[in-house]
Parts: sequence; structure tokens; C-alpha cells
Amino acid sequence: MNWVMLAALGQLAAVLVGIPSLIYLAIQIRAQTTERRQSAVNALNVQWGDQTRGLHDSAELSAIFLRGLQSFADLDAVSKLRFSAFFNRLVNYFEGMYFAHCDHILAHASWGRVERTMTDLIAYPGAQQWWEERKHWHTVEFARFVDTIIAMGVKPTAFSSYGLPTES
Repeated sequence: MNWVMLAALGQLAAVLVGIPSLIYLAIQIRAQTTERRQSAVNALNVQWGDQTRGLHDSAELSAIFLRGLQSFADLDAVSKLRFSAFFNRLVNYFEGMYFAHCDHILAHASWGRVERTMTDLIAYPGAQQWWEERKHWHTVEFARFVDTIIAMGVKPTAFSSYGLPTES
């Protein structure tokens, strides 16, 4: 056997050892990516739960929220501040989920649930009044997305069983 044959056998052995290593590495990267995506979605769900907890922990905040959905403009200054702080956190959550969906971190079915919730809330005239005053707090891309939802003219019905009117 000459040196050329030995070199060729060495290269063949390196390829045969390298391919399974690359396959293993690809499997590990895929598993890590899936785990990171699940962690990100879980973190956003925890944030959503923490945010909405304020509504069931505080009857006063719930009342402000329902009045604010009807008309942000008609709220007194303190109520505007409380509604705005609460609603901005909701919209920040929606924006985070929007970009998680755009980055293919959030599954399409999960995004659909978020989008329907956001559409239901944004349909209310008070939410739209708030949005016009505060949309500059959000990214241009997300603002365009919300403006598109508003332009659809969805009838506000999410809280009609709570006594909120369904017509603007």
C-alpha cells in the first residue's frame, strides 16, 4: 500500500465518522430550537396570565377597563391613566406575540387565538381611541397590522354579555 492509498483511506474514514457527527449535531440543534420556541411561548403565556390577573383581582380596574373600551375619551384622568397602563401592557403582549409569529416561533394555530382576542378588543371604540393616541409607542410594522384590523370594521361583541353595547 502506498501513501496515496493511505491518504485516501484516511479521508474516507474521516467522512464516515464526520457524517454521523453532523447528523447528531443537526438533531441536537433542532431539539434546542424546539425547546427555545416552547419556552418563549410559555413565557408569553405567563405574561398574559399575569396581565389579565389584574382584571379578576380588582373590581375597580375591571370597571375602568369596561368603561374604557366603550370610550377612552370619557374617562377621568386617573381612569385614563389606569386604562392606558393596563391596555398598553396588553398591546405589548400582542406585539410580542405578533413578532414571535412572524419569526416562526409561535405556531399558526396559537397565533390565530391571539389575533382573534386582539381583534375582539380592538373592535371597541374606546380601544380605537386609545390606539390613535398611543400607536406611536409601538413599531411601525405592528401599528400597520393593528390599523388593518381596525379598518376591517369588526363589530365589538366580546363583552356584549357584560352589558357593553355592540354598536359604536
